[in-house]
Amino acid sequence: MGDIVFPAERALFYGGGWHAPVRGGVKHSISPATGEDLGPVPEATLEDAERAIAAAQKGFEEWRKVLPLERGKIMKEAAAVIRRHGPELTLLDAVDGGNPMTPMVKDAVSAVQRFEYFAGLVTEMKGASIPVGPDAINFSVREPLGIVARITAFNHPFQFCASKIASALAAGNAVILKPSEQAPLSGLRLAELIGPLFPAGTLNVLTGGRELGQVLSSHPSIAAVLVAGSVPTGRAVMRSAADTLKKVALELGGKNALIAFPDADPDRVAAAAVSGMNYAWCGQSCGSMSRLFLHDAIHDEVVERIGKYISRFKPGLPTDPATTMGSLISRAHYEKVLGYIETGKREGARVVYGGKRPDDPELAEGCFIEPTVFVDVKQSMRIAMEEIFGPVQSVIRWSDEHAMLKDVNCVEYGLTSSIYTNDLEKAHRTAAAVQAGYIWVNSTSRHVLGAPFGGYKQSGLGREECLEELLAATQEKNINIHFSGARAQTAS
Repeated sequence: MGDIVFPAERALFYGGGWHAPVRGGVKHSISPATGEDLGPVPEATLEDAERAIAAAQKGFEEWRKVLPLERGKIMKEAAAVIRRHGPELTLLDAVDGGNPMTPMVKDAVSAVQRFEYFAGLVTEMKGASIPVGPDAINFSVREPLGIVARITAFNHPFQFCASKIASALAAGNAVILKPSEQAPLSGLRLAELIGPLFPAGTLNVLTGGRELGQVLSSHPSIAAVLVAGSVPTGRAVMRSAADTLKKVALELGGKNALIAFPDADPDRVAAAAVSGMNYAWCGQSCGSMSRLFLHDAIHDEVVERIGKYISRFKPGLPTDPATTMGSLISRAHYEKVLGYIETGKREGARVVYGGKRPDDPELAEGCFIEPTVFVDVKQSMRIAMEEIFGPVQSVIRWSDEHAMLKDVNCVEYGLTSSIYTNDLEKAHRTAAAVQAGYIWVNSTSRHVLGAPFGGYKQSGLGREECLEELLAATQEKNINIHFSGARAQTAS
């Protein structure tokens, strides 16, 4: 594997050390691009989770006492370690998750930025005082929750593992991280790199499948569970968390719409349609613009120009620096996406780009599909209603604005949307009408650190990448102090 640095430890990390799973279970990680066996990964079960939770409780009691600025300093040290090891982590994710290494450099950068951002906010966990008269004082303080479980997704393995634990650690919580079972290796490597920086038990990493996820989301000693994943996963976590009434935050799927009005520049819309679909990640992104609502006046020109931009995304081996588009995460998901393509054809949509696996024999063992664009799509079709989570876009022609907005909002998702128009009033009106939590006007896919990211409807609960994410990792306590005898002393 050349310069790929695999985790030296293939065990569970908790209490500051590495431990074999109690039942001895392992699962092998398989490269989705080549079918190569990447070695064993431990499978944590209930017994392992119980031990990790006990260790995390001890870690929490120590970590919560660390002064906020000192916590921030340790987190900045962790960010520096991640920055130094960014290239190797990118390469590890490429072989384990199938995403191309060159575009994924941004993932490591994003993880560093999130650690640094929340490290700088440690003194912003502020309460408030309420005037109650001269004989008393009333104020609130924010305290950490306790043990926070983080369950992450496969599409940005290391970025999610690192960035989504930052706010909980900054707030003084202990964390149990469950990396995606489909791309777990960078999560174990993260524990090797930054685990020793924190008090034992503060950061814990358990790999495993559904049993582990169910334990973490239902265990009474875990105060909150935060998930990045699919809608079915989010629903399962909420059901498991219900009996213990723990905090739940969900960043889930999307069926996002790019809306282009007749005054928009066709070439700019075509470029945005392709970049917004995240083809580098094979469309495996919750924010992908998988539905293109193109006004009749520019529809044909935009579709024609998409070809210029989509040709830049050619499937290839993810460890090749020249590769611009990787593979899907697994054989099962690959077959599912191909099934959606066939369904689109049966329902009457027409493929104008892609629609099949690449011809390159070097990619024969991998889960590769060409960038695929359908036209003649009706919103009632499955390819327009359901999240495919693959490189498949649906183009929907429109002329009536009211009907178009009804179609945009008819799906169960509501994560992101892009609006292209030069009319400021129209942009404002459309942004207000679209039922989504994150809107771009005349741009797409760019996240602004500090701006709240999250969805409407089935796309999730809570907001990330902002101060609200940090405050959600705390609980507020009100304190009312009455000064006994104060009035009598004043009178004398």
